Amino acid sequence: MKITIKESDYKKILEHALKERPNEACGLIGGNDEDDVRVIKEVYLLTNIDHTNEHFSIDPREQLSAIKDMRSKGYKPLGNWHSHPESPSRPSEEDKRLANDSSASYLILSLEKEDEPVLNAFHVEGPDGERTVRKEDLEIV
Repeated sequence: MKITIKESDYKKILEHALKERPNEACGLIGGNDEDDVRVIKEVYLLTNIDHTNEHFSIDPREQLSAIKDMRSKGYKPLGNWHSHPESPSRPSEEDKRLANDSSASYLILSLEKEDEPVLNAFHVEGPDGERTVRKEDLEIV
C-alpha cells in the first residue's frame, strides 16, 4: 500500500525525534485509506514513558486522547511512528514482536546519520516468531 505524509508532518516528527534524543521518540498517525492510498492526515507526538534509546512505550492516557481526537475528526488510527536514534530505519526484533496490529503501518525514523534522517513505513504480520515485514511505499507530499 502507498502511504502519503505531508512534509510539514514529516518535519514535525523529525523535530520531535531530534528533541527527544538520545531516547526513542514515538507517536501515532491518523487519517484515511483513499483509493488504495493510506493518507496520513494527523501526526501525534506522544511520550515514550520508557525513556530509553532501545524501545518505546506510548503513554496510555496520551494514546487514548489521540484516538479520541482522531475519531472526532473522522479519521481512523493508521498506526504508529517511532525513532531509532542510533540504528537504521527498519523494524528491530522487538519492533516485530510488538507489532500486533496487521492493519497498521509502522513508520520508523532513523537518526543514525544525523545529517541524513531516513523515514520508512512497514507492514508487519504473522504469528509470533514468524513475523513477515514488508516495506511500504511512503511518499512525502
